[in-house]
Amino acid sequence: MADRSAPSCHLRLEWVYGYRGHQCRNNLYYTAAKEIVYFVAGVGVVYSPREHRQKFYLGHQDDIISLALHPERVLVATGQVGKEPYICVWDSYTVQTVSVLKDVHTHGIACLAFDLDGQRLVSVGLDSKNTVCVWDWRKGKLLSMAPGHTDRIFDISWDLYQPNKLVSCGVKHIKFWSLCGNSLTPKRGVFGKTGDLQTILCLACARDEVTYSGALNGDIYVWKGINLVRTIQGAHAAGIFSMNACEEGFATGGRDGCVRLWDLNFKPITVIDLRETDQGYKGLSVRSVCWRGDHILVGTQDSEIFEIVVHERNKPFLIMQGHCEGELWALAVHPTKPLAMTGSDDRSVRIWSLIDHALIARCNMEEPIRCAAVSTDGIHLALGMKDGSFTVLRVRDMTEVVHIKDRKEAIHELKYSPDGNFLAVGSNDSSVDIYGVVQRYKKVGECIGSSSFITHMDWSSDSKYLQTNDGNGKRLFYRMPSGKEVTNKEELKGIQWASWTCVSGLEVNGIWPKYSDINDINSVDANFIGQVMVTADDYGIVKLFRYPCLRKGAKFKKYLGHSAHVTNVRWSHDHQWVVSIGGADHSVFQWKFVPDRKLKDSLHIAPQESLVDSNSDESDSDQSDVPELDSEIEQETQITYRRQVYKEDLPQLKEQCKEKRKSAASKRRERAPGNSIRLHFVHGYRGYDCRSNLFYTQTGEIVYHVAAVGVVYNRQQNTQRFYLGHDDDILCLAIHPLKDYVATGQVGRDSSIHIWDTETIKPLSVLKGYHQYGVCAVDFSADGKRLASVGIDDNHTIVLWDWKKGEKLSAVRGSKDKIFVVKINPFMPDKLITVGIKHMKFWRRAGGGLIGRKGCIGALGRTDTMMCAVYGWTEEMAFSGTSTGDVCIWRDVFLIKTVKAHDGPVFSMHALEKGFVTGGKDGVVALWDDTFERCLKTYAIKRAALAPGSKGLLLEDNPSIRAISLGHGHILVGTKNGEILEVDKSGPITLLVQGHMEGEVWGLATHPHLPICATVSDDKTLRIWDLSPSHCMLAVRKLKKGGRCCCFSPDGKALAVGLNDGSFLIVNADTLEDLVSFQHRKDVISEIRFSPGAGKYLAVASCDNFVDIYNVMSSKRVGICKGASSYITHMDWDVRGKLLQVNTGAKEQLFFEAPRGKKQTIPSLEVEKIGWASWTSVLGSCCEGIWPIIGEVTDVTASCLTSDSKVLATGDDFGFVKLFRYPAKGKFGKFKRYVAHSTHVTNVRWTYDDSLLVTVGGADTSLMLWTYEVEGHRDSRQCDSEESDLDSEEDGGYDSDVTRENEINYTIKALSTNIRPMFGIKPHLQQKEPTLDERG
Repeated sequence: MADRSAPSCHLRLEWVYGYRGHQCRNNLYYTAAKEIVYFVAGVGVVYSPREHRQKFYLGHQDDIISLALHPERVLVATGQVGKEPYICVWDSYTVQTVSVLKDVHTHGIACLAFDLDGQRLVSVGLDSKNTVCVWDWRKGKLLSMAPGHTDRIFDISWDLYQPNKLVSCGVKHIKFWSLCGNSLTPKRGVFGKTGDLQTILCLACARDEVTYSGALNGDIYVWKGINLVRTIQGAHAAGIFSMNACEEGFATGGRDGCVRLWDLNFKPITVIDLRETDQGYKGLSVRSVCWRGDHILVGTQDSEIFEIVVHERNKPFLIMQGHCEGELWALAVHPTKPLAMTGSDDRSVRIWSLIDHALIARCNMEEPIRCAAVSTDGIHLALGMKDGSFTVLRVRDMTEVVHIKDRKEAIHELKYSPDGNFLAVGSNDSSVDIYGVVQRYKKVGECIGSSSFITHMDWSSDSKYLQTNDGNGKRLFYRMPSGKEVTNKEELKGIQWASWTCVSGLEVNGIWPKYSDINDINSVDANFIGQVMVTADDYGIVKLFRYPCLRKGAKFKKYLGHSAHVTNVRWSHDHQWVVSIGGADHSVFQWKFVPDRKLKDSLHIAPQESLVDSNSDESDSDQSDVPELDSEIEQETQITYRRQVYKEDLPQLKEQCKEKRKSAASKRRERAPGNSIRLHFVHGYRGYDCRSNLFYTQTGEIVYHVAAVGVVYNRQQNTQRFYLGHDDDILCLAIHPLKDYVATGQVGRDSSIHIWDTETIKPLSVLKGYHQYGVCAVDFSADGKRLASVGIDDNHTIVLWDWKKGEKLSAVRGSKDKIFVVKINPFMPDKLITVGIKHMKFWRRAGGGLIGRKGCIGALGRTDTMMCAVYGWTEEMAFSGTSTGDVCIWRDVFLIKTVKAHDGPVFSMHALEKGFVTGGKDGVVALWDDTFERCLKTYAIKRAALAPGSKGLLLEDNPSIRAISLGHGHILVGTKNGEILEVDKSGPITLLVQGHMEGEVWGLATHPHLPICATVSDDKTLRIWDLSPSHCMLAVRKLKKGGRCCCFSPDGKALAVGLNDGSFLIVNADTLEDLVSFQHRKDVISEIRFSPGAGKYLAVASCDNFVDIYNVMSSKRVGICKGASSYITHMDWDVRGKLLQVNTGAKEQLFFEAPRGKKQTIPSLEVEKIGWASWTSVLGSCCEGIWPIIGEVTDVTASCLTSDSKVLATGDDFGFVKLFRYPAKGKFGKFKRYVAHSTHVTNVRWTYDDSLLVTVGGADTSLMLWTYEVEGHRDSRQCDSEESDLDSEEDGGYDSDVTRENEINYTIKALSTNIRPMFGIKPHLQQKEPTLDERG
């Protein structure tokens, strides 16, 4: 069976052999519990010498290179390398993260130090400026940063006797820093005549401004203030790498292998020369010392840790060993004993006991070792060398049996045959040599089929065949021992392999990701009995797969710890352990194998927290057959919200058009119209891709959003108030626990979140700078002080804010897939949950980071796609709604049970004082008790239940429910179809607000003598709206196709609708029943118009470049207008009904005679004289001024002229509604502009009496009503328009000098003469429009 799921067993890190001594210093300390803390590869290790036990901190994802111990000696800070390196502060007792400090350093974190009371942490980066940062580490907050030095900094320390003072040292410098407020200022140490200017490697601060420092030449330099006062010469024979201060004095360690102890005044106490002791050796170099009481810890360059008891100082105790610097590639396990053998480029071969966790033998060879193998009887150990030779040793005493050199290039792999007779040796020169073991390793065969270096080999169980892999990814077979290649497929069929360590072959297809370079998996080892295999790759990851693993892209479990490439991995002989070795980190990891039956017992142990999941990203689901995504969710996940041009780009685009501006500025331009419009009512609610975005406010009004508008709706008076602070689609809305403030998040290049007051409609705080592309979820904490938000960038970044201060507290990458909801725990504001596509995660704040744990599903199934979530009645209970209609109940991170709640996805969920309410795609609202045991009541949203006071009509029964909220004795429901309903507890339903459904709205027509308009949309509906104060939808009809245009007949009785399939209908304007329908075209009907007067003719324009003219009475086509070179966009009749004006997509303005359709050429002067029945065109000299400076980037999509021909309203692709004076002659006319629609405004129309402007906004599905306010009687409101693109060029505002001054680019010259003080206001700033405060 080709099971692609992840195996159910797992690995637990049990021991790490090694210590990072090279390139690091001062990284080894005693904790308060007398344990020893240090690091190796990407793992923080806490070792208890008493119990000989290790604990691991696994919060890093790359090499750790720095470590500091908190003064209370329980907490540890570690810093890593990497592109976006971070610092973790963690507890050495529980090995859990306490805080993460991130987003500041690059390259890596070279040194760390806590201050005296442990409140602040200083870090130094590896970037080119060696940036020094001071953190309030508990909050994860950066207090101060400054460039450290132009060259490497090796050590930094707080002065423990003066607050706010630090000392740093490094290549040829020492600096004394003072921290004042948030500024760090350095003073360089003065070497003077007392000592040579040289590299300082380590330092320790003492009383009275004295600083001791260790120099590269072995001297100790003593500083007072910033001056060098004396040197202690020859303290060590070579560089002093480490200095450690304790109560009794100071310990120093150097490259000469000595540790020296000094008293508090730096008088020598004693010297311990480690080279002279039993375990010592020539060339031993000390990198780290730590002195506590009568114990001294010493870490060496070659990965050893010694513990010295002061009174027996000539007998140091070796407590940890590892390979020295150099790549580690060779690994073999003993066939019958729990031993592992490793060999490295440090030329040593070592034997480790997996039971005692200790090194039991080591032997130095002449050459770097690249591979190893143990004979089947466990007597011989073969080592392949980098120079092409191989050596065989006796395991028991490491004496040489034979040394053979038949090849010139490195030996990559060697293996003994299962019967013990042969040794196969694979080398870099593409061949495998076979040697007879009994014949004293005489060469008996050669395999030469490969075209590239040999990487892996396996023998068959009967020792008759060998399979090889080479660097090209080829898999070849040979007969043994002759080495003849086998090509016959039949012969290969029955072969049983004794081991499986090859990376290519049918059985291991699944270990390769779907798109991958063939060389990035370095090693495989199969455990035939347990049916699992383990792999090692170039990304530092050890993975566990099922075996055999036939299909590409199989799921796995992944384990981090190694920092760079993992070069080899093997099962121990009894499959109890897995041993993996790291190339660059030259460490040996021993993992305990936990089979699935044991897993159940270990479930009570909390899963290891990590910043990076222990399970694979690719394998979120343990089942391989993922259920189909619900169609609605599928649709939603495909919406991108990316814009070609964002509103934030406008200033830049205008800058690029500077030349045009200059030419425009010189011409006199029409001023903006005096009249204005004000947003009055919006039909629409964004339900199709948002959820839980509808609430009651404190005063019982309803707040929700559509397009770029936050709406506060008063249901008693049927009026709306608007928050217009956003300039693009709002995607989410959350309400403050006191129900007076709301937070809304929008789409944008650098998208913002606004927190505003629903009473005053004023913004309280705007949060920007962290979310790219948009914000898709927000939530307030229960105390209302914090806000969590999720972005729609590729990592779906989660940010936690202190919103009043506008401060980011913590951030983390959320998930690769879409996240739908974030919720802050009401009892503990440091905890939150996020749910999304195959995603349920529990986060807790740790300083500037958040640490996530996946929900543990246990045996109850797989992670479903979650659509909504709430917290329950205690801090550890959480509930989530899935895409399959279940409600999952969680305690802490464990799934306890699931309850079937709806057919289809559960989109919304709300917690009450007692119980819950849920809503789903099935259109049912369900009330539950507080444990989800019983469903107390359900309400189906049906037309039959609509109460008489409804402001519209339900489009269909059981619409998909996207938002639910409770209050004021009612349930508030928002649907996918854009309806907002109020359900009375006793059953009747009132419809309050509705708009079009998902799909673009283009068609808009206003009635010739009633306050009514018609819209038609891609959602396949035609709707009639009442524009009088009752604001409701009067009628709706479903169409077979979507439509793009509509028009009332001059008497208002008929309504023509153009559809997207090239057909059009004429329907009765009251009942919407068909009167007549036609289809002559294949392409979208883009515009449709009745001739004025009796409405004798109907002009129908289509996207295939024609306008057809029909006689309405006889229902016949009487003319065709030809000659347009692109699709038709706009059309107007003249007053007589004899002439048609047409605009096309190629920006042509054409004229045709009706009814025959003959093309006419009319000069522009004449065009102005013609009386037009309507003006909705966007081309021609009368409206030249409506095109913006950036007209190439964005189109003006619609226009409409008032009946007194004074004001032209336009809509454009940027979502702006603008008013111009008519005629708008000359380029770049001045205007008033209004933002409420989000993307493009597709159509604008004045009502018959010009009292309202009606606009529709393409994709935002909304219909907006604006009241027209004639100059003079309006009260000045803050939501009036922004002025034009070119503001300050009021005629005569500048004289030439001022113009010149305005265009000067000031460059700051550090040494320029002082500029004379200037007073007064520049002329162009004088006539400024009143500020917001002045306006009231």
